[in-house]
Amino acid sequence: QVQLVESGGGLVQTGDSLRLACATSGRTFNTYAMGWFRQAPGKEREFVAAFSFSGLRTYYADSVKGRFTVSRDNAKNTMYLQMNSLRPEDTAVYYCAARNSGSVYGINDYQHWGQGTQVTVSS
Repeated sequence: QVQLVESGGGLVQTGDSLRLACATSGRTFNTYAMGWFRQAPGKEREFVAAFSFSGLRTYYADSVKGRFTVSRDNAKNTMYLQMNSLRPEDTAVYYCAARNSGSVYGINDYQHWGQGTQVTVSS
């Protein structure tokens, strides 16, 4: 059973930074490729960043490229999303997810999801 638990969200001001964490159950990184998505009020869930299956390549949405960095600690079974230069449009619930097939960007290709953590950026 894959378990994903996000943490690290909060209320910040424009320009601030936050680091989100996604704690996973053991061996998840060996079997699944991991990613981050977000969903703003009234909008569809969208891709933010992800790893390839090998964990050696990373992918980012254009809207966060250069500001967000995805990383992981294999020893801690934890994935991170470092978010810098935050903007009000980054306000959303952020989800981590795991997939064992399909596209990096395909929301429907991710089989397992965390419960989400709220990030609010005030102007």
